[in-house]
Amino acid sequence: MTVRKGDIVELEITKMAYGGKGIGRVGQFVVFVRGAVPGDRVFARVYKKKRGYAEAAIEEILEASPDRVTPMCTYFNYCGGCQLQNVAYDAQLRYKGEQVKEAIKRIGGLDIPVHTVIASDDIFAYRNKMEFSFSDRRWFMPEEVAVRDHDSAGICPCGGDRFNAVRKATGGFALGFHIPGSFKNVIDIDQCLLQQDRGNSILVAVKRFAKTSHIPVYNLKTHEGVWRFLGIRYSTAFDQFMVNIVTSRSISDTASVLIDMISDVAGDADVTVVNNITGKKAAVAIGEQEIILKGRGFIEDKIGPFIFQVSANSFFQTNTRAAEKLYYKVMEYAELTGDEIVFDLYSGTGTIPIFLSHMAEKIIGFEISTSAVLNAQENCAANSVKNCRFVLGDIREELSNVKVVPDVIIIDPPRAGMHKDVVKRILALAVERVVYVSCNPTSLARDLAMMADKYDILDVQPIDMFPHTYHIETVVRLRRKKN
Repeated sequence: MTVRKGDIVELEITKMAYGGKGIGRVGQFVVFVRGAVPGDRVFARVYKKKRGYAEAAIEEILEASPDRVTPMCTYFNYCGGCQLQNVAYDAQLRYKGEQVKEAIKRIGGLDIPVHTVIASDDIFAYRNKMEFSFSDRRWFMPEEVAVRDHDSAGICPCGGDRFNAVRKATGGFALGFHIPGSFKNVIDIDQCLLQQDRGNSILVAVKRFAKTSHIPVYNLKTHEGVWRFLGIRYSTAFDQFMVNIVTSRSISDTASVLIDMISDVAGDADVTVVNNITGKKAAVAIGEQEIILKGRGFIEDKIGPFIFQVSANSFFQTNTRAAEKLYYKVMEYAELTGDEIVFDLYSGTGTIPIFLSHMAEKIIGFEISTSAVLNAQENCAANSVKNCRFVLGDIREELSNVKVVPDVIIIDPPRAGMHKDVVKRILALAVERVVYVSCNPTSLARDLAMMADKYDILDVQPIDMFPHTYHIETVVRLRRKKN
């Protein structure tokens, strides 16, 4: 059977692809189905056809998988933030573990065991950071569009006026998430289940103020307007909120009412509010200037016994409790005795070096971001850590210049993984032990394949830091081969 765009095909969903789509086949031809769960039997409509595969959306579920559950979120399937909320959590863990193992085998050519995924303690309200976008192009939910279709079909004597009235009143404002595949259209939301309840109250308060402020929303096409992004950070350890309002100009002259509204809904929490200002056209929620409107301009959070200052634009693991599990696993795999010199590559704001500082003689972090290195140095000072230092620069160059030979290397690269020159330099250093922390199974598999001739891969431990999404962290223990 030849599959064409627009066809409705019957599929048995047999696997979950990395990215959260179910996999079915028409003969040997692969079809990726959005929202499908292994064990489903579905009718699906093909909306994209390529030479080697197709993509489809469910038209009808003929038989539901035993792993399928009813998602709790109103916006599931539309906002794109959660891909797996319709999958039971134990099944999510199983699928993620299978994806790590398959990537290592298929991409890396390595047939090695993978440990059972370590679960997150919290599967809702686990994120300590959320970022929302303002838009003057609101994307309407299906039930709202149904009003239009209902009216225009002549069922309602208003002839579509009801939907047009809704669109005129609300279509020029949204605060929420971009719908998948669109950089302009934003779904207007009042609640995200991945953040703390009071964070949702802050979201609604900011929306109410901005919508009635007579200050226009930024337009990505004309680059006119003011409101751009809303960032909300929360510290469970200290019950603190940071609200970051990103605009194209200062809003300090009108912010007093907004600050009061935020403080009222935050309850007893300590609140700081900052205004990041950016004139750049790029849709990035980082300002060139920051004005502190209320509080200290940062919050504090805790991983293990260590306290970290977190500013609006600094990196910090988004699931604090799961990050602690990940760092303890790194500590276990590093096998430190207190006498080692440790290199931490892609050290960011210094969380791993600080977490391991009491277990090593010296830790040297390598990081390309100036602001991250400054944050790392501040975090060391705040925790009275004196045996960590940080090298600012491109890791490819700095590893070649370093005169110290480490005993252990910890690697925590971005999603793209390591540059091949970094891998070559690591192999040349010939250290005894390496711990690799990955947020992307595909780049992890590629990098492990480049290291497999020189290193035995002893343990592969996935850790779920992002329930209801396809993302998975993995910690790998490597030891240099005896020959």
